[in-house]
Formats: sequence, C-alpha cells, structure tokens
Amino acid sequence: MSDRSHASARPASKTLLNLGNLPPKPDYFATDEAASYPRSASLVDPNNPPWPAYRGYHEYSFAHETMGKRLPTILGKAIEDVYKTLNQEWREEVIVDLLQCIERMTGLMRELQANEKLRPIVDDNEGDVTLWNKAIARYFRGADFMSAPWLFAEAYKYRRLHECFSVSRYWMDYDVFFRQKCDTFGRSGTAVFELSTRFAVPYESNVPASTPEERHDRMRMLFLELTQISLWGNATDLSLLINMTEEDIKKIQSTGGEHLASTEQNILGNDLGRLWDLVSHMRGGRIDFVLDNAGFELYCDCVYADWLIQAGIANEVHFHGKRLPWFVSDVTRKDWSWLLNTMTYGHLFEGATDKEIESLRTLGKRWKQYEKEGKWVYEQHPFWCTGYTFWELPAEAPDLFHYLCESDLVLFKGDLNHRKLTYDCQAPTSTPFAQAIGPMAQEPGAPPVASLRTIKSDVVVGVPLQVSERLDAEEPGWRISGKYAVVLLSDGSPVS
Repeated sequence: MSDRSHASARPASKTLLNLGNLPPKPDYFATDEAASYPRSASLVDPNNPPWPAYRGYHEYSFAHETMGKRLPTILGKAIEDVYKTLNQEWREEVIVDLLQCIERMTGLMRELQANEKLRPIVDDNEGDVTLWNKAIARYFRGADFMSAPWLFAEAYKYRRLHECFSVSRYWMDYDVFFRQKCDTFGRSGTAVFELSTRFAVPYESNVPASTPEERHDRMRMLFLELTQISLWGNATDLSLLINMTEEDIKKIQSTGGEHLASTEQNILGNDLGRLWDLVSHMRGGRIDFVLDNAGFELYCDCVYADWLIQAGIANEVHFHGKRLPWFVSDVTRKDWSWLLNTMTYGHLFEGATDKEIESLRTLGKRWKQYEKEGKWVYEQHPFWCTGYTFWELPAEAPDLFHYLCESDLVLFKGDLNHRKLTYDCQAPTSTPFAQAIGPMAQEPGAPPVASLRTIKSDVVVGVPLQVSERLDAEEPGWRISGKYAVVLLSDGSPVS
C-alpha cells in the first residue's frame, strides 16, 4: 500500500506533455489474466463491495490520511471562508443566519474529530435525501466516519457540509469553495492562454489542404494530445493540492512549448489507441463528460469538447456536473456559468496582452453559442452527489442510467469518478477495467465508458501486476502522487 511519508508520495512537480501536433499560434502570437471476484455480484452492496473496501481505520491507506487529516483541514478552511463572507455582510438578520451556519459547521468538525456515528441527512428539500437516508438506514446503521467505507464516509462529510447551509434562510446555495476555485483559475493564465491562442481560430482554418489520409492522421494526433490535456488537467485538484504554491500550480499546468516532453510513459493503463478507434468512426455523435474539477480542468475539457464538435465527431456534448458544492473543486452550475462568462466578459488575468484576452473572449463566445444551439448541454442529477458508487446507478437512478445509454461515449473525469466506477475497493491492479466497473460495462445497454484519471488514491485497476509491484518497491507513494495516470475504456454492452 502507499507510503504517504515517502518522497514519491509528494504531488508531481510538473505535468509534461508532448504536444507537437497542436494547431500553431496565429502569426500575431500488457494484458493480464482476469482476477476473480472474491464474492458473487448478488452479494455486493455499498457496505460489502466486490473486494474489501478501504476504510478510515486502515492506517496503511490514503483513507486514513483523508479522514484523519485532510477532511478536518478542508473543513477548517471552509469555516475561514465563511468568516470572510460574514465580515463583508451588513444586514443583522443575514449575519445571524450565517453565524448559525458556522455553528453547524463547527458541530460537524467536532463529530468528524470525535469519529461519531453517521446520522441521517436532515430533509432540506434536496433531491438526494431519500437516497442518502436509505443507504444509512439499510447499510450503515451504527457506522462512524472511520468504520464506514471511505468513499461513503467522505461523500457523507460533504453532504453534511451542504446541510449546514441548505437549512438556512439566506444561505441555502452558498459555496464555501467558490472563492478558492476562482482564485486558482485566476493563477492559471500561462496555461489558459497557451490553449486559447491556439484554438481561438476554428479547427478547419488551422488544417492545411491535404489528402484524406493526411487529414485522418492529423486528427488522430490532435485527438490523442487533447485527450492527454484533458487527462492531466486533473492535476489542479484543490482538495489534494491545498499546500501548493502559485509556482507549483504553473508547473503542473504546463501544456505546450519547449518545456513539454512526453508523459504517455506515465499512463500505466493506456487505452488511448482503442479510444481513438472508437471515436474515429463517429460522425455527428453524442459524447458525455462526467466532470471533475472546476477552473482549469473544466477549461481543458471544454477545449477538448470544442474540437470534438468542430472535427464533426460529435454534434452534441453533454456535461454532467454536481448540484452541490462537492469535494472542494468539483464543477457546479455556478462554476460552469462563471467560467464561460469570465472568459467572455471578465478581466481576470492581469498582464495579459490584448490579443491573449481577445483569444479567450473568442472561445467564450463560441462556447456560449454552442449552449444556445443545444450543441453543448450542462446537466446535473441528484445521484452524482450521493455516497453510492456507479455500480448502483442502474438500480438507484435508472433514469440517469438509461439517459447515459443514449450516448456514444461517456468520459468519466478524475479520481473521484474513477473510485465510484470501480467501487473504490482493494481489487488487484491487474483487474480488467470492464470487470472492475461491473454494471457500467455489463448491464444491457451500457454505453462505451472511458475513465481519464490521474492516480491520487489507492484503488488501481487495468494495470499489469508486474508494473504495480515494481512501483510498490521503487516508489511506495506512487498511488497518491498524481504522477501516474490511466486512460481505460470499456466497450459497453450494446443492445442489438
């Protein structure tokens, strides 16, 4: 298991990509044998996953670090954020209401630090209350923060944090992480303009006349590089990089130029070729992004989706975000609208040239037009903010599952979505991805599913055993450093 104190567990200092096939700036700028299930699928439930769950009391796991240290730190920073807002307010009744929110937050902190039992969620008129309380009553009655499976306990903490505000009069929609998300994107200007100056000009204008074979090869190279940009954009995860400096963030977000080198060798489970084979046969299809982080990663996802539209691969791109502030930096509708409007109208990046700003505005206007035309659709479903894994999606949210089945490809972004796909349990690393995600691969009608994930927690599948054993010996912290990644694809189970 991961050694959190080992030097190899530190966040990767930079993400280096070989992006020699991106559009130019304008002139003015191993297969392993399948592992067996230790228990039958009929016996799987949220407290009894296919393999043993990671739990907070497992001192060898990142779950222990998260429940014991990271979550109290994150909650403490959230309380600090609310005090900043409190100090800017002038209406007495609004101030008193916010003080009551803070009291509930400090109560949650006491529960977390004392490792108290998980209580039901208060009925705050959110669409996920029934799902939460059914799970607590049926599977986790009497469980505490450390004994419940890590995935459920961590999600429960964020749902309880939302409850601190959702029962208030004036602050029901308050996002304690919004200020952090905006600030982080504002410090990403170098990488933001590296992409905007290349993609402001429509794709077809950047492709010289060529034979069909040359054009196909160029599209393939662009697809592979944009997929890597979307993959490594996950490096800017606020919940995991809470102690990083501005210079660290700039290094992580390197996306082009002479400072970039190949990182494909760090993609330990690599289905990029298979993914291109699937996408290259699409014409005017539908692709869904189950989003991860707001800010720079969302921006990278949008650059990717823009190219998929312009290349004719997709006519529709559906973006699935969270209804509530979630895991610090996950995308909400507010984050989505803020990004597009800031790009189009804002003045966020001091020192940027007029041409750089104009390139960003051009992208923002085009993306907002996609929304108006229905080419881009932002959506949110209550199921995404529950403690259930995606194994339960067909049973607990069949409307969402059948909706995803209409897609030609569903791209799950980031570490949390990967944990939910794979049940976040101690599966052998050689477990095939399609086996690890269960119903999302095998349920009749299941769509093609890809996971683009930088590895930041213990669960790893789709990686040859000899590779994981070598890294366990040479880099004991490799599972949580963010240095390595996987791009894994399941073909789904189409209904004939």
